[in-house]
Amino acid sequence: MMTTMILGIIFIVWLLNTVRILNEYERAVIFRLGRVLPEPKGPGVVFVLWPIDRAVVVSLRLVVLEVPPQDVITRDNVSAKVNAVVYFKVMDPIKSQVEVQNFQFATSQMAQTTLRSILGEMELDELLVKREMINEKLQTLLDQQTEPWGIKVTGVALKDVDFSEDLRRAMARQAEAERERRAKVIAAEGEFQAAAKLCDAARLMQEAPMSLQLRYLQTLIEIGAKNNTTTVFPVPIDLLDAFKAIARKT
Repeated sequence: MMTTMILGIIFIVWLLNTVRILNEYERAVIFRLGRVLPEPKGPGVVFVLWPIDRAVVVSLRLVVLEVPPQDVITRDNVSAKVNAVVYFKVMDPIKSQVEVQNFQFATSQMAQTTLRSILGEMELDELLVKREMINEKLQTLLDQQTEPWGIKVTGVALKDVDFSEDLRRAMARQAEAERERRAKVIAAEGEFQAAAKLCDAARLMQEAPMSLQLRYLQTLIEIGAKNNTTTVFPVPIDLLDAFKAIARKT
C-alpha cells in the first residue's frame, strides 16, 4: 500500500512537470539532455519529458524597452541627455536562448551604445530637427545587430532631449536674434518692392504727363473729403520749374 502511494505521488509530480499549457503568444524551447530540439513547441498543451527535457518559455509579444537617459556630446561639442524607447519582438525563440545569454539585457545595452554612437556624430540642430531620420537610422542599425539573436527591432523613438539651463538661454537668444533678422529682411524687401513700384509709376507718368495732373486733382479730392476745414492753394509744378530756370541764369 505504501509503495503504491509513493509511486502515485512520484507519477503526479512527474505529470505536473511534464504537461505544460502555453498561451497563444508563448513558445517553449526544449533542451533534451543539453541539446536543443530543432523546433519550439506550443501554443496549447505541451509535453516535456521531465527530467530528460528542460523547457524555456519565450514570449513572442512586442516588448517596449525604455533606454535610460544617456549623456551625449554632439559633434559641435554640446552636452545633452537623451533617452529613447525601443520596440522589439522575438522572431526565433531558439536563437534568442542559444545565441545570447539574456536577450532583453543585451538588446538594452546595444540600444544604449548605438544611441550614444549615432548622436555623437550629429550636430545639435540635426538632433532637434531630424528626429525621424535619427529614429530610422537607429532602428536599422539595431535590427542588423540583433538579427543573429533572433530579435526583430520594429521601431525606435527618441523621447526627451535635455540641455543645461545656460544652453537653453543661449538657444532662446539665438532664436530671438533670428526672428529679428527675418523681420528686418522682410521690412527691407517691402521697402525695395515699394521703391520699385514708385519707379514704375514715375516711368508711366513720364510717358503720359497728363496722368500726373490727374493724380494731383485726385489728391485734392481726398484731402477735401477728409479735412473739410483745410484750405489748399494749388500751385502748378511747372511754375516751380520756371523759378529754377531763373535761378540758374542768375
